[in-house]
Amino acid sequence: MKIHSLLIAGLLGFVATNDLHAQNIKQKLEQNFITFSNHSSLTNGMYSLHVINAENGETVFEKNANTGLPTASTLKVITSITALDLLGKDFTYKTKLYYSGEIDSLGTLHGDIVIHGEGDPTLGSHRYPTSNPDVILTKWKKVILDAGIKSINGRLIADDRMYNGIDVPVGWTWGDIGNYYGAGISSLNWRENSFGVNFQAGNIQEPALIVNTTADISYLKLINHVKIGAKGSGDNVYGYAAPYSEKIIMKGTYAQDLKKTIEFSLPDPAYDLAFRLSKELATDSIFIANEITTGQKLVEKGLPVPIETKLLNIHVSPPLHEIIHWFNKRSINLYGEAILKSIAVLSGGKTSTIDGARFLTKYWEQKLNIKSSELDIVDGSGLSPQNNVTTKAMNQIMQYALKRPWFNEFNNSLPVYNGMTMKSGTINGTLGYTGYHTAKDGKKYTFSLLVYNYDSSGSQMRQRMFTLLNTLK
Repeated sequence: MKIHSLLIAGLLGFVATNDLHAQNIKQKLEQNFITFSNHSSLTNGMYSLHVINAENGETVFEKNANTGLPTASTLKVITSITALDLLGKDFTYKTKLYYSGEIDSLGTLHGDIVIHGEGDPTLGSHRYPTSNPDVILTKWKKVILDAGIKSINGRLIADDRMYNGIDVPVGWTWGDIGNYYGAGISSLNWRENSFGVNFQAGNIQEPALIVNTTADISYLKLINHVKIGAKGSGDNVYGYAAPYSEKIIMKGTYAQDLKKTIEFSLPDPAYDLAFRLSKELATDSIFIANEITTGQKLVEKGLPVPIETKLLNIHVSPPLHEIIHWFNKRSINLYGEAILKSIAVLSGGKTSTIDGARFLTKYWEQKLNIKSSELDIVDGSGLSPQNNVTTKAMNQIMQYALKRPWFNEFNNSLPVYNGMTMKSGTINGTLGYTGYHTAKDGKKYTFSLLVYNYDSSGSQMRQRMFTLLNTLK
């Protein structure tokens, strides 16, 4: 009886200690949140925090957690979790290279070479050894040569019809879409749909001359209005272009002491891929008699894309979990939109970003009973300021991920800030963080924090947010 009583007493003590710890964390969060929200920088702002005990799923703290706010790149965690859950961590994209027509005895192809894209956002990306642009172009040239093709009496067609050419998600702004982070989405993406420009430093307010570009884009016209800025002023260069633009206008300032390649978006990545492959083939004197073009351009002319006579190669992308890794680590917006379109295609045969967003919302309504008004999104990356999500919904989805078989891959994709594993987001007066943290006492938490319309520098607000989140340490 004595041992039994001691066990009961010990158990009650353990429960009491846990309850006390939970109360202490809640009280500290309440106190620190009051200090955080009363700061003058948030007088006209909105702020929301939701914290979950990761071990039992109970809400530890919430404030304004049912208020929808712009997400910036924190939305990427929701897109990632949905894709991993729906498509599977080993999902891959495939890009086909084939020819139509016949090859005569002299090695002349009387037909066309076709590159058929199905949405791979990593094609030509430098982040993966097998997707590197030089590796892909060399491989494709080799299979064309191995097929006995010495000349092409036809066209080189980059078939981007699956998503109806290149498109930009709803709500993306004119100031964004000309830059690499605002690159449009195609079913035949190439080099992450971007290219770089290197400028020459000079005297302040004088023109910043172009030294070179990271790829041959001689088919485009660059209009350069960039000037040299003061030392320490950094990169304030912006590109202005739209899908299918034939010229890119560059404005802003490039700091006198800056050594950085400025990245802009490609107006037509499918055409750029065809252009690059044609130049690669020409190095072995394989010339194309007719035009290089895209599937969408042929559609606009009322012309068909020829069917396959012989498949030459299938390029397979890295698995989804490796795509998710860079999607979150480097916040690559293109990857999010490619994933969202894949969700739309596989879930209902749709091809638009908004269809993917609607399915994502419906998915979580069925899974976790999250209302559509809590998850009001229009893209997959968070670049659109029209996204509105509650921290409660975001945190519930983050908590859901903890018990999924792919959680380790997802968790490893999240950056580390302030000693905490979390995804950040920054856009137009919005700052956000969502992630996981294990406190010194071993307690684990899932959290989401969003701030909108704050009145201070971004770095100052980040430090105040870190101070608040330090409560969980």
